[in-house]
Amino acid sequence: MIGRKKKAQISVYLDQTIMRMLADYAARRDQSQSMIAEAAIASFLSPDADERREAAIAKRLDQIDRRLARQERDIGIAVETLAVFVRFWLATTPALPEPTAQAARAKAGERYEAFVTALGRRLAKGPKLRQEISEDINPTGDNGVPSPARL
Repeated sequence: MIGRKKKAQISVYLDQTIMRMLADYAARRDQSQSMIAEAAIASFLSPDADERREAAIAKRLDQIDRRLARQERDIGIAVETLAVFVRFWLATTPALPEPTAQAARAKAGERYEAFVTALGRRLAKGPKLRQEISEDINPTGDNGVPSPARL
């Protein structure tokens, strides 16, 4: 045992859950619990530990920011799509006389059920509209919402 330094012994109280996690990790790595605990403490006390944690947090925040930006984009597309459809529908659908309107309302229930079924199929197997619209193009106005003319 030439060149081996004498190590100081300490007593530490660990929660049972943490102790089980340490024992399991040591067994999986075929290492001693002392060595793993020493490495963990050294890492925790290391001057660059704060920098590593900060970098990890910054990376996670960047990922969250990108996800939120995609969600905002998707919601903008959905809102504008609905607005364009409603404008088109209102502009092209004439009002019906009352006897015909009653029959149309009855038929509307059937058509709505067919629409919901088709929507369910589309959502289940895709592709989604947001996947069909290129993310490389950013046709936004001042408020960040895609303009209806571009949709």
